[in-house]
Amino acid sequence: MKTCLRLLFSLLAALAVARAGAAPAWTEGHDYFVLFQPQPTSVAPGKSEVLEVFSYGCPACNAFQPTIELLKKGLPPNAQLAYLPAAFNKAEDWPMYQRAWFAAQALGIADRTHQPMFDAVWKTGELANIDSQTHRLRSPQPTIEQAARAYARWTGMKPEDFLAMANSFSVDGKMRAADEQIMAMQVPGTPCIIVNGRYRIADSIRAADQLIALVRFLLAKDSAR
Repeated sequence: MKTCLRLLFSLLAALAVARAGAAPAWTEGHDYFVLFQPQPTSVAPGKSEVLEVFSYGCPACNAFQPTIELLKKGLPPNAQLAYLPAAFNKAEDWPMYQRAWFAAQALGIADRTHQPMFDAVWKTGELANIDSQTHRLRSPQPTIEQAARAYARWTGMKPEDFLAMANSFSVDGKMRAADEQIMAMQVPGTPCIIVNGRYRIADSIRAADQLIALVRFLLAKDSAR
């Protein structure tokens, strides 16, 4: 009888471990944080937003790109990936990269130039903010005029048209709004994932499978709310 009970307890323990492995117990305050001030989203009505706060000048964001691509493919049909460029590292030219992204977004070319911009900073060095030989900040830093020429080459758009948008009041306003939103979300650094304007994922969640599982969990949690 005792042998049977021990066997039963062993089977139940094994089942509990298997269930825990299949469905991690995500903890608020450790794996994710509820934003004190919920933020508006930028996706279409009926869609849930998964937002990456990033910068082209951020080496961690560049390394995170393959994970972001896997996350995009792992989202449920009602969710959409969006991007918000940060500018809080002024010494490394982040405001210029932010301006370039908002100009590209306004001109409808942000999606197809997203990876080329990362490559121009971290692969070819055309728009790099750090010298690959000395590992020091470049002086002078890349300019929006240089970025305009790169966008023109990638898309066929005239550099002066890109510059006109980049220096417009509209883009200035979007930059200010982005800075305010990033501060309101208490973003500690980049990359940072925000789920539907309500939940911020902890920096410790970086593996693609964990990130996808947690994002899907938070989307379901938000829908149930």
